[in-house]
Amino acid sequence: MKRFLSLHGRTLAFAAVLVPLLALFAWVAVRSGPLAPVPVTVAAVERRAIAPGLFGIGTVEARYTHRIGPTFPGRLGRVEVQPGDRVTAGQLLGEMDPVDLDEKVGAQQAALRRAESGVLALEAQVREVGARHAFAKAQADRYEQLFATRSVSREAVEAKRQEVQVAQSALAAVRAGLEGARQDRNRVHAERAGASRQRANLRLVAPVDGIVTRRDADPGTTVVAGQSVLEIVASDSVWISARFDQQRATGLRAGLPARIVLRSRTGDALAGHIARIEPHADPVTEESLAKVDFDQRPLPLPSIGEQVEVTVTLPAQQAMPVVLNASVQRVDGRLGVWVVDDGRLRFVAVRTGATDLDGRVQILDGLAGGERVVVYSRKALDAGSRIEVVERIVDRPR
Repeated sequence: MKRFLSLHGRTLAFAAVLVPLLALFAWVAVRSGPLAPVPVTVAAVERRAIAPGLFGIGTVEARYTHRIGPTFPGRLGRVEVQPGDRVTAGQLLGEMDPVDLDEKVGAQQAALRRAESGVLALEAQVREVGARHAFAKAQADRYEQLFATRSVSREAVEAKRQEVQVAQSALAAVRAGLEGARQDRNRVHAERAGASRQRANLRLVAPVDGIVTRRDADPGTTVVAGQSVLEIVASDSVWISARFDQQRATGLRAGLPARIVLRSRTGDALAGHIARIEPHADPVTEESLAKVDFDQRPLPLPSIGEQVEVTVTLPAQQAMPVVLNASVQRVDGRLGVWVVDDGRLRFVAVRTGATDLDGRVQILDGLAGGERVVVYSRKALDAGSRIEVVERIVDRPR
């Protein structure tokens, strides 16, 4: 009997300890264990108009690039500028070694002076022969009149006529020589002009105001005709080649304002606009291409090839249900949101539209507005999940 009472007492004592432990375990399981409600934050579905935003990545490019080099092969004599230098139109940037071109120009100049002297001499000779021809013709006319009065013989008249013909032939010959001398003078003049232009082409001159971006040869280097020695970018031709996701680029057009952030100036946003939409898209990356221009050129100009972030605000859409982008989930292959009805979850499939830069997305079909939807949850949800609506989700201490 005593043994039975002792066993019964131990059982009661064990039960007195085990029952509170089980109750504590059940309470913990329900409050913070696997059976605990999932903390979620919710937001009401609003009907509002949003201005979709488009984000893209681009690079700084030059609309016009001028590559300067010689028009015939030779040795580079000197270069006066370095990459990064600002230049003005007409500024001398460098020069090719003229070798013997200066001597050739000098020889042609001397030949031109000689040809001009020959022309002057022949012009004087033409005047002289012309005067003799005029005198011979006057004498012939006078002898004709004298022959009419029988004062001179016919032979004398014929002699004077012969003198006129000789003088006329001499005048024609001198005039022909003068024309030939003039042609020679023109030829020498053209040759000298060509050599002078060739000599001028040895001078590397800036065609526009801009910045030197490359220097591809140093003094003493032999370069061929057409080879680039210097590269200049016009100051007013720097713009951005940007890429945008094709699925989000609906409504992108020239003239829309853009916000430009250079990688080298991340804290400084610059104003710009879409200059044009390229007619060809990138079929590999599925991106639309556009050129973005600065409203005001930044100084100093950014480096060619620098990475840029471009944000474009598209035209505002009409008012319709809008939710935060984080609310949209994909469950069993369907896109939708978790709607909270009287503390219970209901998954509603939706069709989304445009998204703005604040993370709001249009709901084209599935919601009417006013519903409460889950924005964030501590873990994945299903239709049977118990939830607890909180202001914000705090991470558990590890």
